Amino acid sequence: MTDQFNPVATTRSGPILGKEKDGALLFCGVPYAAPPVGTRRFKAAGALEPWQEIRDATRFSRAAPQIPSGGMMDAQVNWDEDCLYLNVCTPSVDGPLRPVLVWIHGGGYRTGQGAIPWYNGNSFACNGNVVVVSINYRLGAFGFTDLSKFGEEYATSGINGILDQIVALEWVRDNISEFGGDPDRVTIAGESAGGYSVSTLLGSQRAQGLFHRVISQSGAAHATLTAEEGQKVTSLLFETLAIKAASELKEIDALSILRAQNGVDKKFPNLLTGVQAFYPVVGNEVLPVSPLTAIKLGVGADIPVLTGSNKDEATLFVLNEVSESRLAKQAAGYGDVALIERYRALLSGADTKTLSTRLATDFMFKIPAIRLAEVRSEYDADTWLYQFDWESRSGKLKATHALEIPFCFNTLTAPGLEIMLGKGELPQGLADEMHAVWTRFIHGDEPSWPRYDIEARATWHFGSTSALVENEEEAMLEAWQGIR
Repeated sequence: MTDQFNPVATTRSGPILGKEKDGALLFCGVPYAAPPVGTRRFKAAGALEPWQEIRDATRFSRAAPQIPSGGMMDAQVNWDEDCLYLNVCTPSVDGPLRPVLVWIHGGGYRTGQGAIPWYNGNSFACNGNVVVVSINYRLGAFGFTDLSKFGEEYATSGINGILDQIVALEWVRDNISEFGGDPDRVTIAGESAGGYSVSTLLGSQRAQGLFHRVISQSGAAHATLTAEEGQKVTSLLFETLAIKAASELKEIDALSILRAQNGVDKKFPNLLTGVQAFYPVVGNEVLPVSPLTAIKLGVGADIPVLTGSNKDEATLFVLNEVSESRLAKQAAGYGDVALIERYRALLSGADTKTLSTRLATDFMFKIPAIRLAEVRSEYDADTWLYQFDWESRSGKLKATHALEIPFCFNTLTAPGLEIMLGKGELPQGLADEMHAVWTRFIHGDEPSWPRYDIEARATWHFGSTSALVENEEEAMLEAWQGIR
């Protein structure tokens, strides 16, 4: 139906009712898989039960189970194990089919949801003629506890969160034309764990054909656990809960599992010394090998990729002063204590906190983005690299982690952004620039700067005055030679 105030779309499972909001049509809380509860807990997402009556899709669903970590970006959320829902923002359900953006939220595979106001797709829909889909997926222990040793029914348990994303993309393939979207022009994008996710999907043979372009923001193809590490995480979880079998785990209430998950996090490497517990586990049908290994073998080489990071990512995580012993432990976690002296040479006069912040920024975000671009350059794959340089006026955040998101979505006035942007005139000009680049890429156009190759290492720097920079990071890359 074309009633703009009471729009109805017919999915393969049944009809749903959306609403008009700010000039676009919004369908929210749309189920894409069966609820992963009861006997479905820790198993691959199952098929939906169809319905006949028009289903209300005018309110966002609850988020996946999570406990906020206490950071400035966290907020208390309503959650439920019944969490496999998505949202669609579209200019219209009628007319020629439009390109589709599927956004996968970040949050360290611990927190987040598709309904965050920063991810409002209205500007893409109204100004860019793009259909925007945002999704929820299982997080933490519910999405990434490897129980495969307990039987075939748990074969995908260590990567169910990523498999949820694949199932959501299958829903998009099968249904998005009913919302005015083109299933043959799908861009997947995400930031932080969302960036890890889209890069992981890029390296998953299981996901090929479900998307046609990738935007990976502050997260590349490196954040996974080996099968051995996955089993270690499971053992720590069982130890924390004082259980021995998957059947026991299924009987424990969700909040107790989340609290145990937090206990495991304290015993496993944290964000400053490598990947965390309850990250996607390698060695299964979804991800037989690590995504970067698969990409090195040519998986996804035919898919254009826009990837990058922010200049000062880790200011969001390194908040207190850093001792020399902690800095040494951090560098050792990265593989070489000598990194400290190399960075002291690169950053003359820098104190330990600055060194720690820069090391964490490069290890977690900048180097992985460059390595992804390097690997793809071997196949002459279409890859463009960017860096976000605009500095927050709020304290010492500078160009911190996640700050680029509202620029890409053109949502600078979204609630909660004041603390990130700081006081002053809104940098709308930069938001217009980045939003236009993202929109053109989603439509199939190339960015205005050269593709990445190892000769020029072209990188577009988004800032108050944006510019192309070439071969800027040779000394930094040399410092990481043989490590990352």
